[in-house]
Amino acid sequence: MTEGTALADGQPPAGEPAEGVLAERFTEAMSRLVSGVAVATARRADGRPTGMLVSSLCSYSVRPPSVLMAVADGSRTGRELSAGPGTAFGLHLLGADGETLARVFAGGADDKFADVLWEWDGEVPRLLGADGYLRCRVAAAFPHGDHTALVGEVSSCVPGEGQPLVYYRRRLDWRLR
Repeated sequence: MTEGTALADGQPPAGEPAEGVLAERFTEAMSRLVSGVAVATARRADGRPTGMLVSSLCSYSVRPPSVLMAVADGSRTGRELSAGPGTAFGLHLLGADGETLARVFAGGADDKFADVLWEWDGEVPRLLGADGYLRCRVAAAFPHGDHTALVGEVSSCVPGEGQPLVYYRRRLDWRLR
């Protein structure tokens, strides 16, 4: 339902679900869309590394090589990545053995890097052990709803070779069941 379609009493037009019901149905429908998962990393303003799990990610352009991803506005890493054009970040494409990394970076720990192997790639924290790696810079940001869509131009890329880790029906796995 778009803004402005509700009736004067705040109820949706006949036949349309209430906003909460629509959100639940939308979430359930999107859970059935298979997506790859990646960890986005960046350097915080205080110089420390930050990272988050990303499942809304796709290739965007070949010329120039670019990716499109959505980041939650309320997350620490999302705020760092949305800080402005030119922000450097890494995308770590997770393979079938990357579930532990996925769970660490999906969590809310203050220092997600404490127990993972990583190194600095210039100003970008690079996770060791990810199946693939893309080093990017934010080229554009489009806020919408509770997320911001970011276009990242890729400056270097190490393709993965293994089976991907996928997110499907609220599960991380490499096999679809």
